[in-house]
Amino acid sequence: MITNIFVFDFNFNNFNKTEKALLMKIEIYDSQSLNFVELNITGDNDNYIRCDPESKYMDSIVFNIFVPCFENANKLFDFFGSTKYNSRKIIPLRNELIKNLETFKKAVTIEEFITIVSRKLLGKDFLEELAKEDKAWRDKWKEYLSRLIDINKSLIELTEKCAGEEKILWVIGY
Repeated sequence: MITNIFVFDFNFNNFNKTEKALLMKIEIYDSQSLNFVELNITGDNDNYIRCDPESKYMDSIVFNIFVPCFENANKLFDFFGSTKYNSRKIIPLRNELIKNLETFKKAVTIEEFITIVSRKLLGKDFLEELAKEDKAWRDKWKEYLSRLIDINKSLIELTEKCAGEEKILWVIGY
């Protein structure tokens, strides 16, 4: 069973209530300000049910780390729209995610972690956001690497579920 580990938790439990309030968007905003990706397996070859309860979600800043896998598996990948991964695209996606996982597993020092993440699409932005969210992230880099590895494994499980159950994976950026 796939769990909801797609939400990258920046360990907000270490923040006090005042700091938590600063992270909240206190405004009305339009769809241009949305910043997450939906992973949806409820649809068919032509349609999907947007924001279905079975969907999984990931913040865009985290998803960016995995974008090369999605782009390499499907040259029509559209970050700001919807992209379909059918039976012909799901196995290449799985293979890309497996390669990505092996790269993550090679990181044994913080320098290697920073290098691996920095080489990803907007990886430097991810590291900057991580530094904003957790001032002590360098002391806990292995925990963050572990979380990225867990997300990568969950993405592989999702592709395997799609392949095994002949489902379409729709990736929708908001």
